Amino acid sequence: MSSLLRHPRRLCCLLVALSALLPVARAAEVPRGLVLPPGFTISLWAELEDARTLVLGADGRTVYVGSRRAGTVTALRDTDGDGRADARWTLATGLSMPNGLAVRADALYVADVDRLLRFARIEASFGQPIAPQVLRKDLPRDNAHGWRYLAFGPDGKLYLSIGAPCNVCEAPGYAELRRMDAEGRDEETVARGLRNSVGFAWRPGTRELWLTDNGRDWLGDDQPPDEIDILITPGAHFGFPYCHGGRLPDPQFGRGRSCDDYSAPALRLDAHVAPLGILFYGGSQFPAGYRGRVFVAEHGSWNRSRKSGYRVMMADVVDGRPEDYRPFLLGFERDGEVSGRPAYLLELPDGSLLLSDDQGGRIYRIRYSGGNGG
Repeated sequence: MSSLLRHPRRLCCLLVALSALLPVARAAEVPRGLVLPPGFTISLWAELEDARTLVLGADGRTVYVGSRRAGTVTALRDTDGDGRADARWTLATGLSMPNGLAVRADALYVADVDRLLRFARIEASFGQPIAPQVLRKDLPRDNAHGWRYLAFGPDGKLYLSIGAPCNVCEAPGYAELRRMDAEGRDEETVARGLRNSVGFAWRPGTRELWLTDNGRDWLGDDQPPDEIDILITPGAHFGFPYCHGGRLPDPQFGRGRSCDDYSAPALRLDAHVAPLGILFYGGSQFPAGYRGRVFVAEHGSWNRSRKSGYRVMMADVVDGRPEDYRPFLLGFERDGEVSGRPAYLLELPDGSLLLSDDQGGRIYRIRYSGGNGG
């Protein structure tokens, strides 16, 4: 099957498109014990296996979902405006960790591990099989940290992450951020030293790119910190594998090097919280004080003696820096028991937020309904 997937014409038979609207399952509900600030509510928006990356279509109504382990790309839509998705189209199956999704005009871009695909006229294709155009098939094939993140920047370029193929190692051409034009050409590396950055966003009104980065493992429960990094000038190096968190030399690769030679993180997070999605809130549905805040989905630890993360955090942005990093949504982890893993965030046109949970196979909608939510 893997050989078939590398031939776009044959891939058609593996792309499942529904000719009719199918109801999205509503059996699962919100786990008990989730905690938001006063005045906020959370509800189930959709149930979808391994729901992970979320991007909004050009129509402002369709949400595209990348499911990394399931290898699928799905379109969801709330057609009746009741706050739950009631229409679903499976656009692609049999892909290899399609974590990276981006929309430009009427085209959907999808990053496989080693390929960059483009589905043209995506909305017009709902209900019929389509084959993607393969823009690139020369990306690194390593599965370790091989799931990509994609986004178009304010410069019109397509940005794509390349994770390190290891826990910690020297690997030229990896642990970096690249950008290219919309055809996948004229590629250049704009940042290095990013072990595994699978979430980034531009601060509104600027060309500052804020990235989440997952630190290395096996230096203990409490180090190194995960990071939020800010790329202002292309060419920055954020330290991996030589320095972690801007101040911790790697015991193997940091010998003879100084952390002062690398760009320090804008914010050091707790160790192993695994930050993924990052979003600047720009809507007006939340109270005014939330506008401009940055939100981060912490996926949660897998190798810590006591679990950390499993929450959505937020911070004010003061003079271009994150300040007062604090919880927005808690309760997915209680006393070592986990009911979900926050992955990615998406702001809907009405100002509510969607949050994907790839462990629970759910997408939640968070909205403000009144009260003291400052």
